[in-house]
Amino acid sequence: MTPVRAAVCPAFGPPEVVRVEHRDIPTAGPGQVGVRVHAAAVNFPDVLLIADSYQVSIPPPFVPGSEFAGVVDEVGSEVDVVAVGDRVTGTGMAGAFAERVVVDAAGLAAVPDGLDLFTAAASGVAYRTAAHSLRSMARVGVGDQLVVLGAGGGVGLAAVQLGVTLGAQVTAVASSPEKLSAATRYGAHHAIDHRVVDLRSALREVIPGGADAVLDPVGGGLSEPALRSLRRGGRFVTVGFASGTIPRIPLNLVLVKGVHVLGFQFQDVPAEEFARTEQELRTLLADRRVTPHIGAVYSLDETVAALRHVAEGRAVGKVLIDLQ
Repeated sequence: MTPVRAAVCPAFGPPEVVRVEHRDIPTAGPGQVGVRVHAAAVNFPDVLLIADSYQVSIPPPFVPGSEFAGVVDEVGSEVDVVAVGDRVTGTGMAGAFAERVVVDAAGLAAVPDGLDLFTAAASGVAYRTAAHSLRSMARVGVGDQLVVLGAGGGVGLAAVQLGVTLGAQVTAVASSPEKLSAATRYGAHHAIDHRVVDLRSALREVIPGGADAVLDPVGGGLSEPALRSLRRGGRFVTVGFASGTIPRIPLNLVLVKGVHVLGFQFQDVPAEEFARTEQELRTLLADRRVTPHIGAVYSLDETVAALRHVAEGRAVGKVLIDLQ
């Protein structure tokens, strides 16, 4: 085993329970590879897992962190898809906030040429969630009116960029001028601060004909007024509840407006569509037509501050931990 520095959750609680310590990482077994981590992304579910508030529970002690990018430094037996020196990204429930990880080779993806490892770490879960949600669930196309809630966060800002790339007219809804400024910079046509104005009225004003689709990674009190903004036959896609509150939607709205309410899970996307969208996203990132917004970078010793930054909803785009 090789001891490395890692952020460890020793018991459930707030971000402040996490501590940095040395932890033994096993050598790569059959079908596994070792990866020297360069950067890891901090996501809201990481905060929930530490608090034991997520839909699944990981017994402590464990290393948080669900996505990383780095360089392969060890290859176990029965592995022929990657080699030592390859640049890769990976995702999982936990383990990324460490200087080195050992993971299944099948769960890794190659980092395209021309994409640095920090950008690769920032373009994993959030961009894949946004891409598949918009393509396979919301069915967003050229000229569609798309409303993105939580438009300053990781998934939201990714959805703004990808929605614009797909040819949609994007209305960004967020909670601060800083977040809306980022959304506008990446192509949002309208920007609404829901803490300043009534969201239902504001959406009616900027999209008088109604929205074709809503992407909602937030939940809470924003969901219903966003649903009301849909035109007849529109699509409402829920991908999470970053507000911490699961909304209660009056079903009469769904009936009267004839809208479609859809929940996104990766496993629900048909295999052929999934492969197509994955390739589209890789091409967009490699060609720099879509560029992840990295709002903050913390060191491993600052992991608690990074988690708190995300937990309090202050993140603009992606928050990374530098492990080099």
